[in-house]
Amino acid sequence: MIQIQPGSGPTALRILLGSQLRRLRENKGITRDEAGQTIRCSESKISRMELGRVGFKGRDVSDLLSLYGVEDEETRTVVMDLVEKANEPGWWHRFSDLLPSWFQAYVGLEEAAQRIRTYEVQFVPGLLQTKEYARAVITAGAVGAAPEEISRRVDLRLERQRVLDGDSSPRFWAVIDEAALRRPIGGVEVMRGQIQHLIDLMNQPNITIQVMPFSYGGHAAEGGAFSILRFGDPELPDIVYVEQLASALYLDKRDEVDRYSEVMERLCAVSTTPVETVDLLRQIMTDL
Repeated sequence: MIQIQPGSGPTALRILLGSQLRRLRENKGITRDEAGQTIRCSESKISRMELGRVGFKGRDVSDLLSLYGVEDEETRTVVMDLVEKANEPGWWHRFSDLLPSWFQAYVGLEEAAQRIRTYEVQFVPGLLQTKEYARAVITAGAVGAAPEEISRRVDLRLERQRVLDGDSSPRFWAVIDEAALRRPIGGVEVMRGQIQHLIDLMNQPNITIQVMPFSYGGHAAEGGAFSILRFGDPELPDIVYVEQLASALYLDKRDEVDRYSEVMERLCAVSTTPVETVDLLRQIMTDL
């Protein structure tokens, strides 16, 4: 029986539903090709369904449940209710014209995560940005975009930040390279406001900020920025998110996640402690 965690968003629910369907299929010894023939689709479509990367049609899921021998009405009702919830658009749907498809999945996972650990090299993490800093970053990266589009992109980023507020907010742990904090994006005043905002955020119990200082030299994460998301439901594996220029990688294989987790542990071990972080941030403000 699928257990739904409170606050689970549609992206997480699709992954949950997909993993449940995969388990039912494997328990019956049915191949993906055989399942695809039952609902008149390809083997690759079944694979995408089981990974939670596509929406679900109620009729298809009902036919698959019958194929897998699920006749208990209570179980079928739970699964079909999950189909309906998983197909509901997330709050970010109204920004779908701005969000590339490869990033929409991340916003959904971010909302469902219980813990987010991130390493940033170029910028302050999006969830920690001030409105002015976000506008400067977005404007620089969206050359030729209309002012209205820039404003909506800023609104989207600020809306994402609401995930850190409230009783069910995730634990957010950021390691920021010192270079990102000394790069005066938007000008000196915008940057000073951003750094003060980071100092203020350190008072939130669910937020931890560390800085990878220049003084350390080379380190384990020289390959670039990444995030590791962990979820409250044991059915959902940890996911590593690595953003590229026009796409992103979502890694969930155990060995890949373990490798990035080890790098994150090393980063945290050699970065500033929370107390040292505040001292360094204040020093950077003075230097600015």
